[in-house]
Amino acid sequence: MSYRQPSFTLGVEEEYLLVDSESLDLAAAPESLMRECASELGDQVSPEFLQCQIEVGTGVCRTVAEAGADLARLRTVIAEVAGRHGLAPLAVSCHPFADWHKQHFTDKPRYRALERDLGGVARRMLICGMHVHVGIDDDETRIDLMAQFPYFLPHLLALSTSSPYWKGDDTGLNAYRLTVFDNMPRTGLPPRFSSWSEYERSVQVIIDSGLIEDSSKIWWDLRPSARFPTLEARICDVSPRLDDALAIVALTQSIMHMLWRLRLSNQRWRIYDRFLVGENRWRAQRYGISKGMIDFARGEVVVFAELLEEIIEMVREDAEALGCWAEVQAARRIVENGTSADRQRTVHETATAGGASTKEANKEVVRSLVAEFTEGLEKHTKSVENLASS
Repeated sequence: MSYRQPSFTLGVEEEYLLVDSESLDLAAAPESLMRECASELGDQVSPEFLQCQIEVGTGVCRTVAEAGADLARLRTVIAEVAGRHGLAPLAVSCHPFADWHKQHFTDKPRYRALERDLGGVARRMLICGMHVHVGIDDDETRIDLMAQFPYFLPHLLALSTSSPYWKGDDTGLNAYRLTVFDNMPRTGLPPRFSSWSEYERSVQVIIDSGLIEDSSKIWWDLRPSARFPTLEARICDVSPRLDDALAIVALTQSIMHMLWRLRLSNQRWRIYDRFLVGENRWRAQRYGISKGMIDFARGEVVVFAELLEEIIEMVREDAEALGCWAEVQAARRIVENGTSADRQRTVHETATAGGASTKEANKEVVRSLVAEFTEGLEKHTKSVENLASS
């Protein structure tokens, strides 16, 4: 097994929803909008499964700061172009009151095939996520880290939760998106493979059976990318605030670096059964950061702030080496201020307490999400200028 240091480069994908600026209902992206976005962003923007969705992806970035600068540019362009069409983008995993029955698929062969293959499961996919790619160049190292990293997936999910509402109702969950997504095949926590060849053999069985054309239709919470030499964390809701997203990206990159660093001392993170990790995954999905998670070593539920503090200190050396220590520490602010799911509920409760109807309170939530989409982008955009001039 290779001990050569991976590149630990980053690539971040975010999926957005488009709403009508007046009604705040979901709206299909007109072809002219997609053409304008593509003319400015090239292949960094693409349509998504539903016509009301749009996806962006950074280039290959060396640092979290570079990824933040690129995402700020992408968000800025999407917001400006959408605004010219009377639309606004949301970086949120579920629209607070939209009805999936009323949405339409993007007319592309891949999406038509998904609808045909998955039936009603596909038609409910009115959800968005954030995917973080970390460059792990060696195949065996990638599969080894894939076995160890799932312990941390629930913690990252808890910090990202932004989908408490579905069709106008408070679901009681902080990440209802996973409830929808887990109905798809080949989702959830990844299985454990002992080698890259074992992973390839397993995937090839499904490909040879004619059920999928390649591994891009494997949608585990963590997977080797089908296109790049990366390990791709897919469990997170998309974050309305870019700063929150970057804190999660930094934690993801730093944890992978920490696991690789342990290998240099012939150590590794203990691999817990999927049943146990799945329980924490459910707690993150249900409660976000509010009710804590199981610390398997202690055998008890521990408050999330304490667990996060342990992780932050554990990866300090790695974050400093990667140049993202400030972004890792910013994860504390999510615990202090609440996740997007927490903020959405606060907005809704405040509006209702002020006499708003449920319908109007739902719209207030969307208005807050529109505002958060561009919050703090300017400082990251300036990073683009600094990088260009350096």
